[in-house]
Amino acid sequence: MYKRLKQILAPKGMERTPEQQKRVDEQTASLILYHFPACPFCHIVRREMRRLSLDIPQRNIQQSRVWHKELLRGGGKGQVPCLRIKDNKGERWMYESDAIIKYLRKRFGG
Repeated sequence: MYKRLKQILAPKGMERTPEQQKRVDEQTASLILYHFPACPFCHIVRREMRRLSLDIPQRNIQQSRVWHKELLRGGGKGQVPCLRIKDNKGERWMYESDAIIKYLRKRFGG
């Protein structure tokens, strides 16, 4: 029972070759997840990040007023989770755990 619960709460990450993981890590450097630890929707997104072996920088908005202000300024609201995406299309702020997970799965496999 405990082993199954652990698999659900902390899934094993996706396995990639070192070269593939390096490319993924380079891409995730342009992403930031704004969150706070007790948020259940943030937990769902962080769990999916572990499952996809994504090392996305995280900013706990309860830990830093600077990060909270950054989220408000950039995304327009203090809602978490929020994924900041910087790419050739510019900067986008994605809210809603379902949308974030769908984006991560489409971009990084899974």
